[in-house]
Amino acid sequence: MNPVSETIEPAEGYAGDIAAELAWKWVQGGEAVLVDVRTDAEREWVGKVPGAVAVAWKQWPGMAMNADFDAQLRAAVPEGKKLVLLCRSGVRSVAAAQRATGLGIEAYNILEGFEGDVNAAGQRGQLGGWRKRGLPWSQ
Repeated sequence: MNPVSETIEPAEGYAGDIAAELAWKWVQGGEAVLVDVRTDAEREWVGKVPGAVAVAWKQWPGMAMNADFDAQLRAAVPEGKKLVLLCRSGVRSVAAAQRATGLGIEAYNILEGFEGDVNAAGQRGQLGGWRKRGLPWSQ
């Protein structure tokens, strides 16, 4: 197994971008709470991370903003814990990390998200992402 990269990449408006392996290390060590900001449908159809707290950034169908996001996030993250955010590809989780920072939470975006980038055939799940990296998940 490869060593976990401890690199925190600088980011605008939140604590930084980190590799999925580092996020998982923090969660396992009790340093951070993992919040999955994908929709309920995405988690059910594509897969979910055991122990992750589900707080959708946008709601399916229609992708309207989750009006309860702030309250749900505050309830999920105890004072003094880091927050690591996961979405499909690492885009919505950036917006969520910026919002969490505005709420006073130390927030990090998980690079590549759950499914990673789109490959040449237009498919996700082949180029990086939580699943591709062999981290825990279920369907």
